[in-house]
Amino acid sequence: MNPRLAKHPRGSSGTRKVGLARVLAKLGYCSRAQAAALIRAGRVKLNGEVRRDPETPVHLGKDRVQVDGGAIDARAKIYLVLNKPRGVVTTASDEKGRETVYVFLPKGLPWLAPIGRLDKASEGLLLLTNDSEWAARITAPETHLDKTYHVQIAAIADRGLLNALREGARTDDGYFLRVKEARLLRQGERNSWLEIVLDEGKNRHIRRLLEHLKIEVLRLVRIAIGPLTLGDLAKGATRVLTDKEKQMLDRAMG
Repeated sequence: MNPRLAKHPRGSSGTRKVGLARVLAKLGYCSRAQAAALIRAGRVKLNGEVRRDPETPVHLGKDRVQVDGGAIDARAKIYLVLNKPRGVVTTASDEKGRETVYVFLPKGLPWLAPIGRLDKASEGLLLLTNDSEWAARITAPETHLDKTYHVQIAAIADRGLLNALREGARTDDGYFLRVKEARLLRQGERNSWLEIVLDEGKNRHIRRLLEHLKIEVLRLVRIAIGPLTLGDLAKGATRVLTDKEKQMLDRAMG
């Protein structure tokens, strides 16, 4: 990892303390997990001294942080849209050697993290950014930012199923799962396409709820996050979020 020249985020208060690993993530240098590994390896200095505790408090705007002898720069904020293909995982690396979403990102970008996740079998709209605070707002339950999915199921959907999805159920693992909205898009002789909206997002939320209802999911595509839609972005393609889209998402989060 190349050393970069470092400054603290603009507008930060000199009295505010943040954990060392979080500082590296906030500056867009790497993920918090990667930062913790760098710190434990003795590669990070705080005011000229090696610190090995990722929770070491740092005074933003006052203290000097270095990685591998070079100060780190607060990097320009980047917001990227990816149409995630099916069959790739939403991680930077995978212990099983599976292909990750990072193979689709343009070269030369700083470290970016996915905002939320889509499991390996799911596809569609995925946001990535080095703005950790904005990412936290997108995924925070209190924002109630709608996520919209098109879901193909191996069943003929009826009113009873749609009501069951809205009413929710307590699954075998003890979680109560429900959807905000569910409607029929189209159906064939043996399967149906549903549009499902969530205003919360537990791990594999839709799949677990449908599995509890004994319904097989054939495809699951996220088509929108709040007012941001996937549109005609090709599978595996990326683009930069426009200023207008960023502002729309900010307004939707209040």
